[in-house]
Amino acid sequence: NRSSDLDSFNFNAHKWFLTHFDCSCMWVKDRTELVACLSPKADAIYLKNDASASGLVIDYMNWQVPFGRRFRSLKLWFVLRLYGIEGMQSHIRKHVELAKKLESRVASDERFRIVAKRHLGLVCFQLNATDELNGKLLKELNSSGKLHLTSTEIKGNVVLRVAICSWQTEEKDIDLSWQIISQTAQKVLAESD
Repeated sequence: NRSSDLDSFNFNAHKWFLTHFDCSCMWVKDRTELVACLSPKADAIYLKNDASASGLVIDYMNWQVPFGRRFRSLKLWFVLRLYGIEGMQSHIRKHVELAKKLESRVASDERFRIVAKRHLGLVCFQLNATDELNGKLLKELNSSGKLHLTSTEIKGNVVLRVAICSWQTEEKDIDLSWQIISQTAQKVLAESD
């Protein structure tokens, strides 16, 4: 546990926390540095009030770049009220288990290799082939309209990424995804011979 070393922590709630895009959760050890950095430079009297000045209340006005903003936290509050801690834990643990299943499938197929340690719901892998063929596999998979993968580079090599984070993802989706990946890889490899 290295949380004592942290000054801040921020994550996007639009994946595992079942909210729409544009909702981030942030924790800061010392809010005064954040507020000082994002506060308006002008000493506008209309922005001042006794409650904020006294420190008895937390004034969130200067906790992010925009001066005015929508009430983004309400949607997350509803999700947390609906699911509760155990429900959210169960939701995330289910996706971690699904990622383990996909990782196992990839690792057991000699045509592929895992190129980075699976982290929560993210599986990174590639064909045991050239970057060109890995790029072609990615393009074929995404253009099929059946599933969508993203890519990255690790040590200069093309890597395919599967992020399991949709609230609708079930084991049957992992099975179908692997079937599509496997069949498409077979096609790409056969065309390269």
